[in-house]
Amino acid sequence: MTTAADSPRPRIALLATGGTIAGVGTGEGAAYRAAVAPVGELIAVVPGLARLADVRAEQLMQIDSADFTDERLLALARRVAALCARDDVDGVVITHGTDTLEESAYFLHLVVPSRKPVVLTGAMRPATALAADGPANLLHAVAVAAHPSSAGRGVLVVMNEEIHSARDVAKVHTLRLDAFASPHGALGGVVEGAPRWWRALARPHTADSAFDIGRIDALPLVGLVASHGNMRREPYDAWVAAGARAIVHAGFGGGTVPAYLRDAFIGLRARGVLLVRASRVGAGPVIRNATFDDDGCGSVAADDQNAPRARLLAALALTRTQDAGEVQAMFLSY
Repeated sequence: MTTAADSPRPRIALLATGGTIAGVGTGEGAAYRAAVAPVGELIAVVPGLARLADVRAEQLMQIDSADFTDERLLALARRVAALCARDDVDGVVITHGTDTLEESAYFLHLVVPSRKPVVLTGAMRPATALAADGPANLLHAVAVAAHPSSAGRGVLVVMNEEIHSARDVAKVHTLRLDAFASPHGALGGVVEGAPRWWRALARPHTADSAFDIGRIDALPLVGLVASHGNMRREPYDAWVAAGARAIVHAGFGGGTVPAYLRDAFIGLRARGVLLVRASRVGAGPVIRNATFDDDGCGSVAADDQNAPRARLLAALALTRTQDAGEVQAMFLSY
């Protein structure tokens, strides 16, 4: 990490991981290479950062976020936790590709035991685009991380002048600048260069979470299968053969399981594999025992977590327990 002179300004650690915000293209279109520009170039085009905070930058990774693996996610979480534990760091900002930004944010939200602000941001347009959104997003992310009111709110995502909770936010559009949204609404917005809050998060996170990256060496394999007409059991069997200890079923509507797969799902649990029912819809809760006999199958209803986040919560839950009832309680808690 580069050093900076001591300053009364908030001290913000900036971790760069690549993504579109560091992308290089030839125009305004979708054709570009992600993860090219180094973090120094990202900072150089946002001169207002120096007025907001003492920003100390580190190129942790330089990848397209589609290339995030569980191992890279664990490495990111360990680095963020280490930075938050330092007395000379007041907050952390992470530049990240938008494809898996919501997953990394949610994982950090659950495993980094700190009340210091941790903010993720990215871009929908590459750095070389005429109307690149990365510089403004980075400026606003630092403004939020540097503000004392941001502490204790969990991990945040700042995009397009909105502040979202990592628990709720998802990418909902392939191209637009307002590609990120939360089904329960944003926590706040960036107004005249500072955060303005509209709601608070009720569920536990960060320092109040039962999960701590300092006690997690690896994540168990959890698979995910998306629902569609004319489904087959083979994808579920393939995940079991690969060593998955749980499978997230992104079901129709409220997590519906087709009648022709019910016996297969009961068999999964008999083989020691946990089934988590989520929804492919994108918003709304999956209710236990409503359309499927979760009690009889030993399966878990994902509540309002989307399938990618349900995968991560299931993996974390399995680091603590094998009991389906206890895993269900975690889904209803977090």
